[in-house]
Amino acid sequence: MTLNFVRVFSLLLLFLALAGCQPADNQSTDALDEGLQSSANQIADLVLTGGTVLTVDTNQPEAEAIAVKDGRILAVGSIDEIANFIGKSTDVIDLDGRVAMPGFIEGHGHFLGLGQALMILDLMPTRSFEEIVTIVADAAANAEPGEWIVGRGWHQERWGKTDEPLYDGVPHHRSLSGVSPDNPVILFHASGHAAYANAMALALGAIEDDTPNIEGGTIVRDNNLDATGFLRQAAQVPIRALLTQAQASLSEDELQAQFESQVELAGQESLRHGVTSFHDMGTNFADIQRLKLMAEAGQLPVRLHVAVRHETNDALRARVADVRMIGHANGFLTVRALKRNIDGALGTHGAWLLEPYADKPETSGLPQTSLANLRETAEIALENGFQLNTHAIGDRGNREVMDLYEALLSTRPNEDLRWRVEHAQTLHPDEAPRFAKLGVIASMQGVHATSDGPWVEQRLGEDRAQNRAYIWRSLLDAGATICNGTDVPVEAISPIASYISSVTRRMSNGEQFFPEQSMGRMEALYSYTMGCAKAVFDDDELGSLTPGKRADIVVLNANPLTVSEEQLSALEVEMTLVGGEVRYLASDEAL
Repeated sequence: MTLNFVRVFSLLLLFLALAGCQPADNQSTDALDEGLQSSANQIADLVLTGGTVLTVDTNQPEAEAIAVKDGRILAVGSIDEIANFIGKSTDVIDLDGRVAMPGFIEGHGHFLGLGQALMILDLMPTRSFEEIVTIVADAAANAEPGEWIVGRGWHQERWGKTDEPLYDGVPHHRSLSGVSPDNPVILFHASGHAAYANAMALALGAIEDDTPNIEGGTIVRDNNLDATGFLRQAAQVPIRALLTQAQASLSEDELQAQFESQVELAGQESLRHGVTSFHDMGTNFADIQRLKLMAEAGQLPVRLHVAVRHETNDALRARVADVRMIGHANGFLTVRALKRNIDGALGTHGAWLLEPYADKPETSGLPQTSLANLRETAEIALENGFQLNTHAIGDRGNREVMDLYEALLSTRPNEDLRWRVEHAQTLHPDEAPRFAKLGVIASMQGVHATSDGPWVEQRLGEDRAQNRAYIWRSLLDAGATICNGTDVPVEAISPIASYISSVTRRMSNGEQFFPEQSMGRMEALYSYTMGCAKAVFDDDELGSLTPGKRADIVVLNANPLTVSEEQLSALEVEMTLVGGEVRYLASDEAL
């Protein structure tokens, strides 16, 4: 990888020119070099200079240059000040007016899920059911009989009008099954909280027209009570079990190769978007062990903070203490959180609400975990020094979680536990002060507000949409900490898109989703850096460009704090560094 490095001699000339003098000869230049080298432990490995440095550090909010040594921030300051840290071995990058800032921290995503999503059908861009049928038809034409066809990313609220009858917003599976008669097809909803299956997949999963709903799930049916193929929440379990069985038939070498591909693809996509740390929500013991070995081999592309998920409480009691690790392998792997779900998603009518849905008054959502079971998980977290990260989207789900948190956290009044609520999308106004009072992190995704905004009012009605949905301003004014993210692969892993949503709340139709709840630009930047660092107890290592912290840096083409709203969408990541090492460069000409 070729970088536009400005070597020490040219920078010394610049320094001397600024001082109003020029070196008399090579001897005087050499003397200057020797003077800089006289304190070898202060010579930087890397210097970024000639731009704007947004530190997200209130002690020194802005600078012109930054020096890096041994993977950490050595100094931040003016061009002249940082010139003192340049030696013959220092790589110097001319920012040429660009903006360096702390690397983005993805506060809630699914790292392996991102890698997997890049290996299956990407349905996120689709805007009609007919388009999905065409994509599956093409895949079936190239698949072996019996081979699974898997996709993810569709959302019925993104589809235009259709003449087909709809059931919970989705057609019957007949047209999809017609183009894939010899292959089981499962297409996961963008939220992950629903799926759509063809006839063969339903048959393999023993889901028939008269199959009863299981607890926490719904088999959506047509007017004749026939299964449409749309499976909400826990109704997906039989199909997911089949995919797990298919995975089990692979050899260990095949599984490892697949796992490494997922990590590589997810890492590349993260770095391309300026993400240097990733809060993974989460994975099981087996995958944590694989990640541990990759971290120790230096094979993790970004820093991972992994929550333990998909394990029973009995398994957690038996093994969770053994997987706890903090800053393992030079800060690339931390496991100190447990992840549970109290409810589902708003888009699939699975979020647990205090009052019924405006557009589906027969239901208030689908709770996914009993309160007794969740309390047991919480007690395990307390006993073993783990955070508890609970997915809660509906206002009832959030209230139940906060009640449970308050009951347990009050037993440890002098401990800084930083338990989290993942999403916190719909909150009764009374909940915002409780987040601040209890020190609970609101792990929210800015981009969800603008992505979901066009149909939130349909689900909740105007009053609840305005006063309860994505109430960032209320949380911030109450003193709560927000950790931003994208919930990738539910949304694209674009911190810039989520940042823009956080400050503008402007939807694709040009309208703003109750902009009085917007974040300020610095608040939004903080939520993607220091806010997320604090959310995993890493605020002394990450989140700001402060001397002594890890040199995880992203370089943007413009300043997100000062460009106009119209120019925000033109922001681009040009360079991503992890531990002072360039791991992504948009082009050789970018810097």
